[in-house]
Amino acid sequence: MDELLKNYLEFLTVERGLSKNTVNSYKRDLKSYISFLKMQKINDINSTTRTIIVSYLLTMQKKGKASSSISRACAAIKSFYHFLMMERLIEKDPTINLDTPKLEHRLPRVLTLSEVELLLNQPDTSVIWGFRDKTMLELLYATGIRVSELIMIKVEDINIEMGFLRCFGKGSKERIVPVGSVALKYLDKYINLIRPKFLRGQDNGILFLNHQGKGLTRQGFWKIIRKYAQKAGIEKQITPHTLRHSFATHLLENGADLRSVQEMLGHADISTTQIYTHITRSKIKEVYDRTHPRA
Repeated sequence: MDELLKNYLEFLTVERGLSKNTVNSYKRDLKSYISFLKMQKINDINSTTRTIIVSYLLTMQKKGKASSSISRACAAIKSFYHFLMMERLIEKDPTINLDTPKLEHRLPRVLTLSEVELLLNQPDTSVIWGFRDKTMLELLYATGIRVSELIMIKVEDINIEMGFLRCFGKGSKERIVPVGSVALKYLDKYINLIRPKFLRGQDNGILFLNHQGKGLTRQGFWKIIRKYAQKAGIEKQITPHTLRHSFATHLLENGADLRSVQEMLGHADISTTQIYTHITRSKIKEVYDRTHPRA
């Protein structure tokens, strides 16, 4: 089974072109599933049944795993068996008609406009590190791109004159995203005056560099945004995705159409974007309850 998993992960990387992070996520979920099978004394993938898979998902539930984690594991298992059927490595797919557990739709946390302003004003732009951080935060809020996309952007992906950037999302899908005037102003100065000071010999083309002249990691950026959130005294739990959520919500609150926001976020399915309409509705209801005399 371990060899089958190895072949499947290679298929995801080579054939489907999924990112390293996504492939690692599939790997973790399926390794856990295979460990469960071995504990059940099942050493042949052909011996698995729908009942066994449901039993595994229930075990996850009993361990207190979030419904999002269970749903993701279920999707990984389905995809794995689909691959095995396609390669004719199994005779029957036990995941046919297997329902994915319903997710508890928890609304993402977003910042108010004043909180965004407060956060974005924290970096000290008189030093090169602070100017880099300010540019990153402005760009994230201006475009709504993912942190994984931010750290992979190259200088050549930015078009200052046209006001656009090119990035590669999930599945290496390319998209063009507009950039606002404030972020463009910082990008222009960062690229021409600040970034050269980060270079240590060879230039790898990555836009945002660390003190070694290499690209930042997601963990490195997470530390940066957490530091500024604490400095700003923002009590809300902030994650690297918070500015992305805030970007989408503020666009919809100000009249942007759902399809355009979907395109900018790089969502394959518009239902993923629709969660932000729930946030704006919640805010409208909150304002109504607080201000209407007969609420």
